[in-house]
Amino acid sequence: MLYDSAKGFPTDPSAAAQKRWCTINDKTSTCTFDPIPAGTYAVACFHDENKNGKLDTGFFGIPKEGTVVSDHAKGFMGPPSFDKAKLSFPGTPITLDLRMGY
Repeated sequence: MLYDSAKGFPTDPSAAAQKRWCTINDKTSTCTFDPIPAGTYAVACFHDENKNGKLDTGFFGIPKEGTVVSDHAKGFMGPPSFDKAKLSFPGTPITLDLRMGY
């Protein structure tokens, strides 16, 4: 999911500016978003292991499936903030190398 503001980041897919479902092959996935203007954005991803269309969580909302956000930001007692995960997008294609944590 690509977010253009802190609203809903990273837990509300309906607040994302763009969403993509990307297949995983050989532990690798490549997602491409539609063109966007230069600006500040953050990316949030999860591995929908059981293919139910949502991030499954356990006690206290702790994810049961793999997650990662841009800049590999980490949260404390909850998900990372948009400010910790944000990146400055120059308006030309870039590649983010994100490694899912389980």
